[in-house]
Amino acid sequence: MFFRFTGSKLIQSPSSISVSRFPPEASALLPITAPPNLSALPAERRRHLAQIGRRLTAQALERREANRRHPILLTLLAQSAVDVLDSVVQLFDQTLSGSESRARIKLRDELAERAKLSEDRLTLLDEILPVLADAGIPDEAVGTLLRGKIGMSRLIAANAGATVRLPKDHGHLRLLEGSYTYIRQLTPKVLKAVRFKGGTEAQPLIEALEILRELNASGARTVPEAAPTLFVPTRWQGYLDEAAAKGDATAYRHYWELCVLLALRDGLRSGDVYVPGSRRYDNPEAYLFKPAQWEGHRAEFCRLVGKSSDASEALPLVMDELDEALTDLEDTLKSGDGPVRLNDAGELVISPLTAEDIPSEAEELHGELERMLPNVPIASLLVEMDRHTSFLDCFTHAGGKQARSPQLKRNLIACLIGLSTNMGLHGMASSCGIPYDVLAWTAEWYIREDTLREANICLVNYHHQLPMTAMFGSGTLSSSDGQRFPTRGKSITARHLNKYFVNEGISTYTHVSDQHSTFGTKVIVATHREAHYVLDEILGNATDLPITEHATDTHGVTLVNFGLFDLVGKQLSPRTRDLGKITLYRMGAKAEAEEKFPTAGPLLTKKANLDLVADHWDDLLRLAGSLKYGHATASLIVGKLSASSRQNALAAALKEYGAIRRTIYAAKYLSDPAYRRKIARQLNKGESLHALRRQLHYAREGKVTRRQPEQQNEQAWCLTVVTNAVVCWHTEYMGLAVGELRGAGREVDAEVLAHISPARSSAVNFYGSITVDYDRELAQLDEKGHRPLRTVTLDEPGTGL
Repeated sequence: MFFRFTGSKLIQSPSSISVSRFPPEASALLPITAPPNLSALPAERRRHLAQIGRRLTAQALERREANRRHPILLTLLAQSAVDVLDSVVQLFDQTLSGSESRARIKLRDELAERAKLSEDRLTLLDEILPVLADAGIPDEAVGTLLRGKIGMSRLIAANAGATVRLPKDHGHLRLLEGSYTYIRQLTPKVLKAVRFKGGTEAQPLIEALEILRELNASGARTVPEAAPTLFVPTRWQGYLDEAAAKGDATAYRHYWELCVLLALRDGLRSGDVYVPGSRRYDNPEAYLFKPAQWEGHRAEFCRLVGKSSDASEALPLVMDELDEALTDLEDTLKSGDGPVRLNDAGELVISPLTAEDIPSEAEELHGELERMLPNVPIASLLVEMDRHTSFLDCFTHAGGKQARSPQLKRNLIACLIGLSTNMGLHGMASSCGIPYDVLAWTAEWYIREDTLREANICLVNYHHQLPMTAMFGSGTLSSSDGQRFPTRGKSITARHLNKYFVNEGISTYTHVSDQHSTFGTKVIVATHREAHYVLDEILGNATDLPITEHATDTHGVTLVNFGLFDLVGKQLSPRTRDLGKITLYRMGAKAEAEEKFPTAGPLLTKKANLDLVADHWDDLLRLAGSLKYGHATASLIVGKLSASSRQNALAAALKEYGAIRRTIYAAKYLSDPAYRRKIARQLNKGESLHALRRQLHYAREGKVTRRQPEQQNEQAWCLTVVTNAVVCWHTEYMGLAVGELRGAGREVDAEVLAHISPARSSAVNFYGSITVDYDRELAQLDEKGHRPLRTVTLDEPGTGL
């Protein structure tokens, strides 16, 4: 473990390591030893002390009494050791993955160029084959005819341009070997500093890692003959065989070492290899209830999720559910002329949904209501929402109970605006006149993820109980999607993604309810699969929203997610691209399925392995229970299970169960147009909130300048809190405006209101100089905490009056 001092703060070096260049400290990596054992302290107390330690300057820490200073230092070092270890392993993964990705891009270009060069040879072949296939041409005349027809010059040129036969991977590992020197800038130091362990199946790889360590330490260049290669994929084995046959020890060393490192990366992702003492890369068994613990939780968990602990009772219910869904699909396909039908080849044809029929008066009513809303600056809106929700009281001092100054709420609002709009604290200080050091101190001690979460819960719960909110949805359906933001400067979470960024960027993965409120936010690496993070905020939902069903796009779907959602008592309802091409499962023999479902049966191309699911049913419940009770993070488990090898029986059983659940979902999705429409409508709500967040996050061209993952996550949560405040404010005032229209004798249909969105910003001013005067803003509100609505004149177009 290594640290450095910058100014008066203790900084963990790995969190500032550049993606493309390694810092000087990396050359001095020492073995990372186990952190001190602080298990005698409760986990919450350890977290609290470490949180204080991160924020204290060295001078402030030195002024504390020894009996307070030492626990803070120990907990800070213990937690930082785990963070450093995770960062080092993450950088190892990132280095290999980046090099592999660049090699894949080069390979794509090379294959494209190879295809161009082969065009002339293919044209020549088209001329040769008719002559060879013509039985009327004597064999002895074929050569003369071809030479005369085609010409010797073309034949000689085509023969000279013959390409070398490609290996099984088309040359991917060869191109990756071009980054060997770059990769070795970091990997020997990581192998020296970090100790890896694995199960029985990973032992050849663990043995290879020990050999590689010894080679690095001794400077030897030749791989021992007895070095294991069982972990080398078949597509790469040819490189090793060719190098060994030629006696090229250097090439063999390069290819063997790359195979070892890539196998280590994949093993860490799947959990087949783990790092003792790590949080993210620990033994997967550490994330689950131990069998003895599970005994005390099994009955309660099964009651909560409505599952039987006995596979012989649970699986027949799943079979009945599948039969019911397939019966509906059979009826749909039999009609033969609907949006979901079979073509002449027996393939599924799924027509796109037509545009939703939105009442014409909905947009007119929406415009009329917006003209009735008062125009407010964003600071005034936040003051007003605090008057109703007291969400600013959720921001507590990191050091515990502290006297709250009269200006604290003003400073908190300024910090929230500065971070959510991307002006930053410097820009906000210039705009509102509050000194920068005051804002920086407030943000350091009050604005962190746990306080932002609590503030967001206050806003979501308040919004949930507003009368107007029920028009938008019941709060039982949610959706999640990623939103990309460009970054400025290097960050461990930033990645190149040409489709979205000129340089690099990050993703924020948000969870949105059908009532337009955002109840979860997480910054993720833009190239990571979003499906790993879908369950996190669903299981961690602490709001009053009774979420039971969740929608995503294709990026949020895996077989693991289908299985886990059902096991924790939720329903996954994605909008899947190319749904007609997925593999559908049946429970019995093919002939039996086709007899029972003559039209839909032939689509069920694979038989489910129910025996595998039954054999691991209790382990599947134990896995789901570990997630449900917060014993493990869903994104961590989903990522490892999705990357697990075929030998992992638990992962195989979960994927098999997920495939059954996906078949049930697909049959329901294809046979029920209302179900498809509901999912599309919910995903559109998420897009509208993306647009609102983009409008709020306007400064500095929307580029995130914060580099540390923790800081980026705090900024994302600030944006979520302010976005929810805007949604709350719009919902409340639209409800007041509707009440005024109805009070004047105007009939306003609830079905029309359901098509109106509070994710608007036309009545709120985010720009210009921002004045934050909490008491003056409160004085402008009436006794109920509201501003007067604007009067709509009769001659305004579209008023309907």
